Amino acid sequence: MTQYLISFNEGAMTFPEEDLPDVAAAAHAVVKEAKDAGVWVFGAGLTDHEEASVVATDGTVTGGPYPASNEYLGGFSVVDVPSREEALEWAAKIAVACRCAQKVREFLPDPTI
Repeated sequence: MTQYLISFNEGAMTFPEEDLPDVAAAAHAVVKEAKDAGVWVFGAGLTDHEEASVVATDGTVTGGPYPASNEYLGGFSVVDVPSREEALEWAAKIAVACRCAQKVREFLPDPTI
């Protein structure tokens, strides 16, 4: 099995505020389906990028996002599935539930294992 990151950018979820309960219910249903299928690892939404801190290589901490960034992660899911095709299928379910496109990236294997 291989782990995949399924993610969306901050601001990608654009729908009327009154639809939030329906979107949340749909997203929770996909998470439950993934858990029941035994492929769910972890997932979460993230706070606004303006609340981020950047820690430099010298340990200096500054507030706000990394200055060279123009896209910010809004939320993610991690699934553990046998193939990229299956990861894409889960991403499609999440995209429908969350009403926004999802990026799919494979985690690199741990070379120490």
